[in-house]
Amino acid sequence: MLVLEDARGLELAPTLDCGQAFRWREGPGGWQGVVEGRAVTVRRAGAGLVIEGAGEMDRAFWEQYLALDLDYPALIARFGRGSRRLAACCAASPGIRVLRQPFFEVLCAFIISQNNNIGRIKGIVERLCQGLGEPLGGGMYAFPTPAALARCTPEGLAFLRAGWRAGYLVDAAQKVAGGQVSEAALRALPTAGARALLMTIRGVGPKVADCVLLYGLSRWEAVPMDVWMKKAMKELFPNGLPACCRGREGIAQQFIFDYARRNLPRGTQKVQAKGTGGH
Repeated sequence: MLVLEDARGLELAPTLDCGQAFRWREGPGGWQGVVEGRAVTVRRAGAGLVIEGAGEMDRAFWEQYLALDLDYPALIARFGRGSRRLAACCAASPGIRVLRQPFFEVLCAFIISQNNNIGRIKGIVERLCQGLGEPLGGGMYAFPTPAALARCTPEGLAFLRAGWRAGYLVDAAQKVAGGQVSEAALRALPTAGARALLMTIRGVGPKVADCVLLYGLSRWEAVPMDVWMKKAMKELFPNGLPACCRGREGIAQQFIFDYARRNLPRGTQKVQAKGTGGH
């Protein structure tokens, strides 16, 4: 058991179930999930977090995954000083955090997310892990490696019930396994270059690419803009994001999206997963 004494205001439900990650489920003992082969249950404990299934040697990993190394209270204060409207967005759910997720998992998950909803995305991702991932015990599975998925054909992925997305998944895995699209190269490139490289994968357009940049590569400046977010921006920030967001635009977007989803008229609420166009 690992105890993180100070969660710095992080709240689990709005962070783990907002459409940025798809392997977390709330159970009687907390939020159960798998990250990079680590099956854990996370729960709040006072001002901190308890992570069952992790040990002290995992502290740095979980602090990074949960973005506890970023001073979110200070960042939220900075947003608030720069924009009253952004302050209101942050105040509505100040415990949201943008996770640092595994690159390949994020790439696959957001390919799956296109024209989809959160429940169905989670189901496809879980079937993918059960079918091709390493078993971890207790009915939990690791996310499959690029090599394991690259050996498949779209027809061989029929068990996913992912439709046309299966071919995109195979292409993504083959390009990552073959080195044409490597995480190291993406991290070394400027944002525009990384986005362009990601878009060489079949089925990856600007929206999915920006989701991968933000959630899988911690490019905090990337802002996934689907139909829903465009509507939210038109309503709330018609002149664009305020200057106080510079360098952290993607984090600001997370607060804006959540606020808009909860507060704008229901007629615009078409999306449930971040940056997919299928909410």
